[in-house]
Amino acid sequence: MHRSLSESFPSISEKRSRIRLCLDVLKVIGKGVEKPTNIMYKSNLSWAPLMEILEALGKEGLIRCETIGKRKRYKITKKGLDTLNYFRKVEELLISRS
Repeated sequence: MHRSLSESFPSISEKRSRIRLCLDVLKVIGKGVEKPTNIMYKSNLSWAPLMEILEALGKEGLIRCETIGKRKRYKITKKGLDTLNYFRKVEELLISRS
């Protein structure tokens, strides 16, 4: 079942919850986006909130950070993939019931 565009993205006046922000960042990294700037753009966040979320996701073991020279790359862990899959199933259940 596919959601409409308006259901996929919150309206301008609608703020995303902290958990939604974390899941959005996790989804972007799960799709193979590794560079912080690209993650920032793809998840529609500014720099400071992104850095807070990346730190929180790292502390929980959902992502790992690799430093190559001066550059950082973020990768999703098995725990991160399991978490994403769990929330996708919950979302599907809730959408199918509405």
